[in-house]
Formats: sequence, C-alpha cells, structure tokens
Amino acid sequence: MSRNGNVRARFAPSPTGALHIGGAHTALFNWLWARHNGGVFILRVEDTDAERSTAEYEQTIMDGLRWLGLDWDEGPDKGGGFGPYRQSERMELYRKYADELLDGGLAYRENGAVLFRIREGLDLLLDDAIYGEIKIRSEKSSVTPDGTVKDIVIIKSDGMPTYNYAVVIDDHAMDINWVIRGEDHIANTPKQMLLYSALGWTPPRFAHLPMILGKDKKKLSKRHGATSVFEYSDMGYLPDSVFNFLALLGWSPGGGVEIFDRTTATDLFELSKVTKKPAVLDVDKLNYVNQEHLKVMNPALKRHIVEPFWTELGLCPRDHSAKYLEDALSLMGGRGQTTKELAEYSDYFVDFSPVKERYDASDIAQDRRPLLCVFYRELTSIPEWTAGEMEAFARKWCEENGIALKEVALPLRWALTGRKVSPGVFEVAELLGRDECKERLGYYKLIG
Repeated sequence: MSRNGNVRARFAPSPTGALHIGGAHTALFNWLWARHNGGVFILRVEDTDAERSTAEYEQTIMDGLRWLGLDWDEGPDKGGGFGPYRQSERMELYRKYADELLDGGLAYRENGAVLFRIREGLDLLLDDAIYGEIKIRSEKSSVTPDGTVKDIVIIKSDGMPTYNYAVVIDDHAMDINWVIRGEDHIANTPKQMLLYSALGWTPPRFAHLPMILGKDKKKLSKRHGATSVFEYSDMGYLPDSVFNFLALLGWSPGGGVEIFDRTTATDLFELSKVTKKPAVLDVDKLNYVNQEHLKVMNPALKRHIVEPFWTELGLCPRDHSAKYLEDALSLMGGRGQTTKELAEYSDYFVDFSPVKERYDASDIAQDRRPLLCVFYRELTSIPEWTAGEMEAFARKWCEENGIALKEVALPLRWALTGRKVSPGVFEVAELLGRDECKERLGYYKLIG
C-alpha cells in the first residue's frame, strides 16, 4: 500500500512510437489492478530519449489508451499531486538524488557520467506477485561479459538519467507502490532494488507479466500482423473486443468465461491468477471474441462503427435512413468477425452495384428462365410485402408447380445479394423493399 493506503499503479511508455500491443497489455493490467482495488492509475511519459521522443507519439499513445477505454487519474494532460509527469521535466530531481549518492560515496563520476557502485555480498530477495520469490546475489545483478561486477551508469555524460535510475526516482517520488510490467524487466529489478536500498527507500511490490508470443511461439513482431492498437481499429476490431482479448493474454476470470466487459474484468481481476506461461496472440481467438461482442452490440453504435467501412468500399450509406441500416446490420446476425467484414458482407443493403460486380446470372439456364420469371412476377405482386407472406406464397407456389423451394429461392438470393450465403432471402427481400427487388430482378431479366 502507498503512504495514503491506496494502490497506485502506473503505465510509463516512451513516446518513440505508437502504442503497441505489448505496451497496451501492460497498461491494461495496471489499469485493472488499480480499478479493482479502488486505487489510482497514473500515466507517466518516459521521454529522456530526446532524439526519438516526439509530442506526436505521446498524443498517439494517449489516443490509443483512450480508444481501449483505459482512463488515467494523473498524467501529463491531467496533472496531479506528484507531477510533473514527463521525465524531461524532472531533471532537477534526478540530479538531486545523484548528488546524494555521490556525497554518500555510493556513486562516483567518470568521463562526465555518474556511476552507482554495485555492492557485493548482499542477498537480494524479490517477492514477485506473479513469479514468486526470486533470489540473487547483488554482485550478479550487473556483470561484464567476463563475469566481473559492473557498476551501473545512472546519469549519462549528456546529463540524462538512465532507465534503471530514473524509474526508481520517479516511482518513489510518485508514491507508486505496484510496478506491473513485462517479464523482460525481471533482470532490471535487482539493480533497482539496490538503488532503493542505497537511498533508504522501501521498494514497491513487483509483478512481471508473461511474454506475448506469436502463434508460432516466437517473440511478437510485425510478421505476426498488427502491432499497434490503431491497426486493430483500422482492421475492424472493436475496442471492447481488444480489451477483452488482451485481458485474456495471461489471465482468465475463471469458470470458462471468455467473453466479458470492463466491469466484469475489473471486479474479477486478481494478479494471483496471472500465469507465468507465455501468452499467445492468436488472431483466430481475437476474431471469435470480436464476433461475440458484435452480436450483442447496440444497433446504433454498430451502424456508426460500420459506416466508415461501407464508405471505404465506395458505397454511400447516407443514402439510407439510420433505422434501415441498423435493421440491415441486425438482420446480418453474427455474420462477419470484424466490422470491416460485416460491411463487406452487407454491402448489398447499401447499394446494388456490388451485386452486379459479383454476379452476372450466367449460371441460370435459358430453359429455366420462363418459369422463374413467372414466379418472381407473381411474388412481387403479393398484397403484403413481408417475409412471412413471401415464404408462404413461395412454398404454396412451388408445391403447385412440382418444384423444390430452393429452385426459386437460390436464384433470388443471388439476384438480390450477389452471394451464395446471406440471411433468410425473404427477410432480405422485405428489408430491401418491393421496388428495389423488382429492379434487381429486372436487371437480370428475371421478372416477366
């Protein structure tokens, strides 16, 4: 617990690129732990790499966190009682404690840099909330290639602090009591513990998250697909789905539950349930999670998210009412694993042109056309244009003419949608409307 008794966790990205999946995963677990405990989630920007850090990347990272629904209580844009929240604005603090270490003989200057002396003969015990107890001798926390003890640079010759030093100063000064980060940082922790001890501070609790691997069990990289959260947005994934999916990388709410919202995740999240086993980023699993969230999504919100993808296809959804488009998407049911796929699968509701591009009716034999023309003429003349009335008429007509229902329903589906598979063809016809159906059948010369 912190000095005021609350859990204080942080996400501390470097603004040298967009918010990648590994960073988003770390941010999400910190956010969950803070929210689960009624604590505080802090955003701190580690921008000491002056050459690569930009304000644009900082904004992109914030936008990515907001897209995922990860709000923060303190940060560069919000302020707070422990600021400033950019390392570049905290240089005086780093110099202050470096001087303290120098004055105490615990550090020394060399070639313009400040180095921290690694004390030998100390037993360091890290009680990691996920990995358990990790023991290491202090002299093994920093070694040269030949195995000799290597003192660590804390202030570089250009005056900038190094990661292992700055993170200790910042976490202590900001009253951070839970450091939740990737397991690749385990090797850094003993060095940081030595700095905490040298400065007379109590270290926070540490929890190191499992590594995320591609489906080929190799370290995540661009060859595994999207690497930033915005790429997932562009591909048609919902923020709720990506949140859900990332939460499942190394954790589970239990009971076989895989689909959940933020409230459920927050209520059930426990670091003790996080696994040490590397997590696999399985796109098939993400597709499943996204599809399940799409199924229960508010119709108006679903339309709002799908509309840009229809536009991207060259269609004009604004030609239709919001209710018509929402009804079309509702009729699609669970079809489409992403909003991008859903837009593609439902394009025939927005415009007839994609149907004409996909289907030319060359599969309909000439000797079948007269019968189909009679059927479609009579079908489009029934008094009530409802799916139920259309189906009842079609079944009766087919029975009287000695043919199977599919012989008239399948060509109708192709003419209306340009696809072999769609929602119920009579439901599609009802929503399209009588006049539009007559126009599409007429284009294929299938109405007498």
